[in-house]
Amino acid sequence: MPAWEQVLDELIRTRGAALVRYATMLTGDARSGEDLVQDAVVRCFSRQYALREAHAAEAYVRRTILTLFVEEHRRRRRWGAVRHLLARADDEPGPEPTSAARLDVQSAVATLAPRQRAVVVLRFYDDLTVPEIARTLGLADGTVKRYLSEATERLERLLGPLADADDDIHLVGTTPERSAR
Repeated sequence: MPAWEQVLDELIRTRGAALVRYATMLTGDARSGEDLVQDAVVRCFSRQYALREAHAAEAYVRRTILTLFVEEHRRRRRWGAVRHLLARADDEPGPEPTSAARLDVQSAVATLAPRQRAVVVLRFYDDLTVPEIARTLGLADGTVKRYLSEATERLERLLGPLADADDDIHLVGTTPERSAR
């Protein structure tokens, strides 16, 4: 039996219940805690070379449990903030107006140059800030702002005035409260 399997066996046998209690305290639910421990163990022991001693493995698994819990919490919070965008209102007459508008937007975005399209998608679909977009694409902040501005002008020519376009694109990062967006 490889050393990592022995470490895993010893960890689960001796400290498994404690790890589940730890995860249960975080999640507030025993089954969710068990799932969290399982996910953390899988993640940790998929990197077999890193875990050679049981006490070090426990610390590593505990840290991974915490990291996975925080990531899931962020994911749920972020989903809660945008879930309403995907749900259809009960009083909405039908999909026809929405579908037509969506097709118009998709067609207009498709006319953008690749870099402009990339910054528009990262900004409005992934909700990244200008500095995050710049880092992702390896561009300067000013270049990202220029691409956003040019893309907005083109989209406005094709689709008509965009709601709050100045708030979201043209002035991004020009004031302290806007630089966070």
